[in-house]
Amino acid sequence: MSMEWTRPDLKPRFVHVRRGGQDLLEKQNPAYEGRTSASINRLKDGNVSLKLSDAGTYRCFFPLLHGDTFVQLVVGAVSSPVIVSVNRVSDKVDLQCESAGWYPEPEVLWLDGEGNLVSAGPPETVRGPDDLYTVSSRVTVEKRHGNSFTCRVQQRNINHTTETHITVSEDVFAAPSSAAVRVIIILSVCVPLSCICAALLVLGKRRQNKENKKHGDNKSVDGAAEGEQLLNTKDLIEEKLEEKKDMEHVIRALMEEKTELETSRDNLKTYINILTVFLL
Repeated sequence: MSMEWTRPDLKPRFVHVRRGGQDLLEKQNPAYEGRTSASINRLKDGNVSLKLSDAGTYRCFFPLLHGDTFVQLVVGAVSSPVIVSVNRVSDKVDLQCESAGWYPEPEVLWLDGEGNLVSAGPPETVRGPDDLYTVSSRVTVEKRHGNSFTCRVQQRNINHTTETHITVSEDVFAAPSSAAVRVIIILSVCVPLSCICAALLVLGKRRQNKENKKHGDNKSVDGAAEGEQLLNTKDLIEEKLEEKKDMEHVIRALMEEKTELETSRDNLKTYINILTVFLL
């Protein structure tokens, strides 16, 4: 008995021919040379299956029986999706899902915890040099019951579906926005700096007043007696002591501002670390 496997869309059309217990491959299409095989041990049981790896429409024909049948072969490759990023956008959360190694090109769907479709933009698709597809899809979701979401990648032609799930923490939705973080940083830096500038301004005014007073005292010394000079010298010493106290006061104020700045810096680092954990 003869058995013929052919592809009507090819020339020559022969994929695998067996006749009289022998494989007749002289007329085989060159694209299938060395790539086809029939189960010899199972032919006696009527099993004429052929192993192939090329998509297409194949015809199985038995000349003696005048019977044939057609088989549509779909070849595919699948992979599992992963959630690659979770970012907060205003009062919503942006999720991105990616899956590589698909053939043919798949479609991506987003579902909520109750199985309802979630509206998302068109996926990004890249076909690699190996002809396999990588798909990426992004969706922005609002806070809802359970905060559970599913990224589903499916290929209808090969009837295959894979998916991954994620539950977004309540803290991610409650975390402050990046604008709020910037305001906190500005306030943490600007407020202490304003205090320092004000302290330096006060010190400058005091020193200017003392210089003016000093010049006035120097003018009076020229026409004063020796006793008055001694008195002025005493006053000058007292002024220097007072100026020293003022400097010590400013130094203490600056040290206090330094401590507050260090505390604000540590608190800000802790806050940013916590925010980073939530966003990841």
